[in-house]
Amino acid sequence: MLNKYSKLLAILLAFVFIVSCSDDDTNNPSGSNESQIIAEHIESTTNYVNSGMPAMITASDLQLDIAINKAYVIDIRKDVDFKAGHIKNAVNVGPTDVLTHVQGKDLTAYSKIAIVCYSGQTASWATSLLRLMGYNNAFTLKFGMSSWNESTNSWKTGISNLRASEFTTEATPKGAAGNLPTISTGVSSPEAILETRVKAVFAEGFDAAKISADVVFGSLSSYYIVNYWSEAHYNDPGHIPGAIQYSPKNDNAKSDLSYSQKLSTLPTDKPVVVYCYTGQTSAHMVAYLRVLGYDAKSLLYGANGMIYNLIDGKAEFAVWHDTYCMNYELVTD
Repeated sequence: MLNKYSKLLAILLAFVFIVSCSDDDTNNPSGSNESQIIAEHIESTTNYVNSGMPAMITASDLQLDIAINKAYVIDIRKDVDFKAGHIKNAVNVGPTDVLTHVQGKDLTAYSKIAIVCYSGQTASWATSLLRLMGYNNAFTLKFGMSSWNESTNSWKTGISNLRASEFTTEATPKGAAGNLPTISTGVSSPEAILETRVKAVFAEGFDAAKISADVVFGSLSSYYIVNYWSEAHYNDPGHIPGAIQYSPKNDNAKSDLSYSQKLSTLPTDKPVVVYCYTGQTSAHMVAYLRVLGYDAKSLLYGANGMIYNLIDGKAEFAVWHDTYCMNYELVTD
């Protein structure tokens, strides 16, 4: 009799084990590589890299939405600067607290959530993280408060031509495809892993995700540098020495940094620096890469901060002009 019950118990335990493994496989279809799980999940659901970034709104369009009460404005600048002058009805929230703030509010009455900072770069990082969490109505105020009122213009000091003589046209090939970063969150479903990682990147703050041109040029070999614009622009006006060209999405092709394309050519053993024209698209991308576990950093002000004179006047480049500043009203209440 004992043997009979022992056999039944063994069969029952085996059944429970099989069911448990089946559940784990459903929650974790790609095994233990959580970075791959997130990347596959995002690309198969929202296709974020190819359809959701960058997400920016101009000052003039934002003003129209505010006028009809359809935009909820979150200003993530320092408290002292917010108090000195801000967009009417904007709320001041610390950059690391944006997700918690949005999750705690009923914002269904608004068609847009506008994230506002000084230059549009920190806001782009925060907007990207919100969009990864499903807030597809989140947008960055393009060029930040610099485009709203001249008294808040940080772009006057952001533009530079100091690196124009150092740019090169010598191409550097992409790295070999490899594995994505190894991350461990302690949760199993793709949605839970993604949320855990987004919260972790928010907690780091944008300081962990940005880098200056001076630091990069001070040790070029220390970084895997991603030139995130077209191959034509990679060749003219050129690029940072050693930078590798990765094409953004366009009408005919996916972004090279999407999972199904060339994401896996990014290294996991050194910092990845991404630069674009203004630092806003790169901040969007770097937020995503950091969620996946890469030590990724956005180069502040992009080409505008390095070769401004070489790109000014070329329509296909995003370049700051003082005419973008609309000089809309600021309030102090």
